[in-house]
Amino acid sequence: MSSRQVLLVVNPRREPAVRMARLVVDGLLAAGIGVRIANDDASRLPDPELAALPSVPADESAAAGCELVIVLGGDGTILRGAERARGTGVPILGVNLGHVGFLAEAESEAVHDVIDAIVRKAWQVEERLALDITVLINGYDPIHAWALNDLSIERDSRQRMLDIVVEVDGRPLSRWGCDGVVAATPTGSTAYAFSAGGPVVWPDVSAMLVVPLAAHALFARPLVVSPDSVIAFELQDDAPAVLAADGRRSLDLPGGARVEVRSSSQRVRLARLVAAPFTDRLVAKFALPVQGWRGGTA
Repeated sequence: MSSRQVLLVVNPRREPAVRMARLVVDGLLAAGIGVRIANDDASRLPDPELAALPSVPADESAAAGCELVIVLGGDGTILRGAERARGTGVPILGVNLGHVGFLAEAESEAVHDVIDAIVRKAWQVEERLALDITVLINGYDPIHAWALNDLSIERDSRQRMLDIVVEVDGRPLSRWGCDGVVAATPTGSTAYAFSAGGPVVWPDVSAMLVVPLAAHALFARPLVVSPDSVIAFELQDDAPAVLAADGRRSLDLPGGARVEVRSSSQRVRLARLVAAPFTDRLVAKFALPVQGWRGGTA
């Protein structure tokens, strides 16, 4: 077995991702780098040679012993890669085959450059804040979850809005009748929170965001909160809700449930090949109009 190992995470439903996976695997194996895959991906891949790669359990330790997690797909697939790397701290390198692909480091046409950079170990690591989530329901043992982008609490019925009290650092802040609420990291500020009217936060800013969803309240603006704070949401009536972490892991919440959000001591590590400013990434991903810019003056 090669002393160098990577974990491959691929969207098996996208034919371009499967074709690219074959290209990446062939290039890395030729360079003497071993490639493994989680067993849930292996069972769904239509390419028998990819499916026959050494497999590991699809859990938070899947990347143990690897130097990188290579993700081929959109942001949703990269979030799945973050789940695989969660317990190991192994950095994640994403190649975008989705739409916007904010978390990806490279676009699909640059895959040969990506393979070369992996062989040469030519990457740097950028750490991103994540959220620790604690759910308390009727005095039962707490339920723990985490998120890289965001957590959302939303009503599960069109007939009733949610009645939520928002708390920061043990003090009540406001009560919202709303469709729900989003708590996000700077990484997630360009995802659901952005769609709900929240601000874009540069990823090197250490903060947490709170963004209400269609709130019927006088004070219902997006909030930027210290990373040292504890944010809590309490459901005030018997209207049920659904909690979703990164849009991937969900939990039904009964009325009266309490959700506490903290910044996690365990950061998510992203591999970067080029030290490009976040401003350039924002302009490129959102196709922002910058024509006429002449640059700064001396």
